[in-house]
Amino acid sequence: MDALVVSGPGVLTISQRPLAEPSPDQAVVRVLFGGICGSDLHYWRSGRVGESVLLRPMVLGHEVVGVVERPAADGSGPAVGTRVAVHPAQICGACVFCARGDQQLCENLRYLGSAARDPHTDGGFSEHLVIPAHRLVPVPDGLDLQVAALAEPASVVLHGLRRLEHLGHSVEGRDVLITGAGPIGLLAVALAHAGNARTITATDLHDNPLKLALQIGATHTAQANEPLPPADLVIESSGSPAAVALALRALRPGGAMVNVGHLPADGVLAPLHLAVTRELTIAGSSRFYSELPDALAIIAAHPHLFAPIISATYPLASAEAAFAEAADPSRSSKVLLTFAD
Repeated sequence: MDALVVSGPGVLTISQRPLAEPSPDQAVVRVLFGGICGSDLHYWRSGRVGESVLLRPMVLGHEVVGVVERPAADGSGPAVGTRVAVHPAQICGACVFCARGDQQLCENLRYLGSAARDPHTDGGFSEHLVIPAHRLVPVPDGLDLQVAALAEPASVVLHGLRRLEHLGHSVEGRDVLITGAGPIGLLAVALAHAGNARTITATDLHDNPLKLALQIGATHTAQANEPLPPADLVIESSGSPAAVALALRALRPGGAMVNVGHLPADGVLAPLHLAVTRELTIAGSSRFYSELPDALAIIAAHPHLFAPIISATYPLASAEAAFAEAADPSRSSKVLLTFAD
């Protein structure tokens, strides 16, 4: 089968890979669409994502959807022909975090298309994928499979929103500020709108994503370096230290911020004294685990909010052009690869 492999900075190739023989609890999925994530771009551009360094060639991709071509032999999981989204996380199920229900923090977590561990975990940018059947989530009837490819990154945002909810901060009826209008930020706009936020302000450095944010539910936009309106809640998706500082200053007393964007590993200078004087809540959010079915259901209920986030779809043969477009935030949001005619 053809697979998209990164073997070093700037080295992206379509390679033939053998299809593994599935174990009784594994299914074979014919992959149809895959979304290019920021982590895929980092491996392509620099050969690393933070502390995860590419040591040998690896298949990219963790935002994939497709159709079950061969169901699990033990009868578990979806039947042949079922349209599915693939859960990218493999957990141990035995560590203290798994035991308490925080599987996204699993001590032995492996993720599709990740060099965090050695050997690396190959991803899903391939024509077929052998995967445990319990990691396949059926796509709701009537939902376009291309739009369903947004479910994995939407789950990342949904996990962040639920982190806020667990701390007593729901988006419903609140003034929400979303810093960064890349794919994650735009998904946050759509989810906040679907969650009945009172107002939604999106910020970015580029005009096109801000126009798109207004199309899918934002009530206001601002350039990232402009003064920001007061907010009850912040969803920080840019990973920018400057955005964190501006967002903290914009939060009203009693407000809350969840950091979904990946901040620099060497730390951030920010006005944290405001967390004391304004009694702010600041939460981190890493990946997700249980949210994929709910994310699919929300997308299926509001496809008009999510479909515009997909800015382009490229065939696998044009992967380099797809990555180049995805790397330019001034002209793209979520770029998909397609693995079938």
